Amino acid sequence: MRVQRKSIDFKGHNFYVGIDVHKKSWTVTILNEEYEHKTFSCSPSVENISKYLERNFKGGDFNIVYEAGFCGFGVQRGFAKLGMRCIVIHPADVPNSSKQRQQKTDVHDSRSLARYLRGGLLKGIWIPDEQLEEERHLVRQRFTIVKDLSRVKNRVKSLLMSSDIKIPEHITTSQSRHWSKVYTKWLDSVIEEDQGSLGGVLRNHVDQAEELREVKKRVTMQIRKLSQTDRYKEDYELMVSVPGIGLMTGMTILTEIGDIKRFKRLDELCSYVGLIPRMNNSGERTVTGKLVNRGRKEIKIMLIEASWVAIRHDSALMLKFGELSKKMNKNKAIIRIARKLLNRIRHILINKVPYEKGIVQ
Repeated sequence: MRVQRKSIDFKGHNFYVGIDVHKKSWTVTILNEEYEHKTFSCSPSVENISKYLERNFKGGDFNIVYEAGFCGFGVQRGFAKLGMRCIVIHPADVPNSSKQRQQKTDVHDSRSLARYLRGGLLKGIWIPDEQLEEERHLVRQRFTIVKDLSRVKNRVKSLLMSSDIKIPEHITTSQSRHWSKVYTKWLDSVIEEDQGSLGGVLRNHVDQAEELREVKKRVTMQIRKLSQTDRYKEDYELMVSVPGIGLMTGMTILTEIGDIKRFKRLDELCSYVGLIPRMNNSGERTVTGKLVNRGRKEIKIMLIEASWVAIRHDSALMLKFGELSKKMNKNKAIIRIARKLLNRIRHILINKVPYEKGIVQ
């Protein structure tokens, strides 16, 4: 007589899954409320892990976590489509001991993630929708192109210097930095005069720079077109009403931040951008240091650059900058202004009102 096996129903039971993700394999740890079920390695597949969980813990409630990294949010979205809760955390938010940092392995990492998730010590980062993520890639692509273009320009200058070819005095530093028509015409003359390998190398660099400039122009047009879509048009018009903010700064802030209302307080927004200082407090002694490395570096740099423009066009910010400059150096003072500017950006985006100059806050 054939014996029928009765499947166990885990309805109402919580399971916590920590995944240490890598390109070729994932290390997975599965815990329930009381014990550790298993730690194992598997191929990088959402489907394989979900099938394992459903097969062994049918009806259970699954909570999954992994660190943000090269795989982006695709893993999270994969589990979400299967009805499983999955969060993505910033690697710096995992509370590790000194011993764990000294003996770091994939197994330790996956176990730590699962245990901290079970203990309620992990808070997931905000997950953008797929459309916003694609638009972020477009804006970030321009930054990559600008960096590549700067590298090519620096290689040309380095090559000229090593070959003892001096830039003529009538060409200004600004013209050589931005590759004006005067500067590029002079470069062409240098290439034409040199019939050896140096001329060929310079020509290759110049051609590469021209190609990058064309791509940069094309991407900029795509971003400008994106700013006029229904999703961004209203907020973009509000952003460019802020002194010092143009196309790239405005679209970078809008695509990187997403929903501004997700930041309940200004401090949360400043922390996301990276406009908060390092602090060391012990007893009655408090030391305030440089800005933290964490945060959206591109937004932080753009806001500081915009602040230098804003203090020349907004009397209230100019007055505040003058007061701060008496207490600290100007580079520190402008960071305080950048926080104020960020607060005003938050205000206009939430309340849908244009920027007003001369308002004291």
